[in-house]
Formats: sequence, structure tokens, C-alpha cells
Amino acid sequence: MQSTVDRYQIAAQEDRCAPRTELHIPAQLRASGGRAFQSVVHDLSISGFSASSVNRMHVGQICWLTLPGLGALQSEVVWWENCIAGCAFHELLSPIVHENVLQQFRQL
Repeated sequence: MQSTVDRYQIAAQEDRCAPRTELHIPAQLRASGGRAFQSVVHDLSISGFSASSVNRMHVGQICWLTLPGLGALQSEVVWWENCIAGCAFHELLSPIVHENVLQQFRQL
């Protein structure tokens, strides 16, 4: 069984040909054992996201992302730098859900 990080790295490599779009999606982020806080998602793919984090996040830490209109999505912190956390989803996001989110929040 592949770890979440392995699946994230494979999906990220496969997704590199997709155009990158700057996003600002209001969301909630909650680290395991912590309270949810307001965040902004800056980057979203089927395999993960990067988001603002008011709290220090640690590589390997489990967290949950809640986007508008969606339930909480379990993820794992892959990196943290300058108050931005990069996380891999526990389960890859459906391409249909991904596209719907992008259409809703894509900046023109």
C-alpha cells in the first residue's frame, strides 16, 4: 500500500502539465487535535493544496480542509514554510469536484 506522500508525489508529477491558476478560496483548516481556523487556499489540485496557516504545521501532521459547499477533506501536511502549509489529500479529489471548485473560484 502506498503512503499518502507517495500518492501525492505521483499525482503531482502527472499534473505538472496542467495550467496553474492563482486561487483565493476562503476555507477552514483544522489540525488533528486542534480547533478549526479561517484559512485561504492558494493552490488546489486533485492531489492536494496549499493554504495559509496561522499555526505552525508539521510534516506528517493530519489535518482537515473544509471548502465552501464541501465536507471536511482529510489531508496530511507535506511541507510548511512562512505560514503556508502544503498538504496532500488522503483520497484524491474527484476531477469533477476539482473542476467545479476551480470554476467557482477561478480569478478572471
